[in-house]
Amino acid sequence: SSEIGKRFVQHKNVIDEAKRAGVPFVAYTSILRADVSTLPLAPEHKLTEEYLKASGLTYALLRNGWYIENYTSSLGNTIKAGAVYGSAGDGKISAATRSDYAKAAVKVLTTEGHDNKAYELGGYSFTLTEYAAEISRLSGKDIKYINLPADEYAKVLEEQAGFPAPMARMFAEIDLDIAKGELETDASTLEKLAGGSLSTLEDSIKEALHTI
Repeated sequence: SSEIGKRFVQHKNVIDEAKRAGVPFVAYTSILRADVSTLPLAPEHKLTEEYLKASGLTYALLRNGWYIENYTSSLGNTIKAGAVYGSAGDGKISAATRSDYAKAAVKVLTTEGHDNKAYELGGYSFTLTEYAAEISRLSGKDIKYINLPADEYAKVLEEQAGFPAPMARMFAEIDLDIAKGELETDASTLEKLAGGSLSTLEDSIKEALHTI
């Protein structure tokens, strides 16, 4: 479920029905280090993981890091603004494409040896300064990363991106967690499950540039 604040109840319903239906194996897309993460998105994932483990179902936990599309989907607006805004400082983000995470999920769902395992998954790490520099290089536009206090970044998300205030605050809080390393991990596990090299930051930005 993507309904933040309602996820656990919805996940619980699915787990209960899966158990009643005799589903032999469940792969759950969670979040990096869900059991200890301070990310505001983590508590619902932690509750789901705990419920899934207690259900008696055989499972795998796919603890996905950030999706690169969280950034590249708004690339047009970023170029128009001439800046990447955030509160992440020099924190590294091990983002990967939805496609690479999907390849890993397919591997787990179609091969043996994944019963009751947890996988910490992420792509090749970058900072938002590096992200802005790569946009500049590939687009020919001068794009800078502007690091803001979290309350100011939340206002930017509200006023420029149209985020509702609670969501804007949440994403600003996520950036503070990024600064602490909460979305950084090694890419080797995802590489192995996805079957080889992952999409790079350059790949993702080039693809997004073709759509704007």
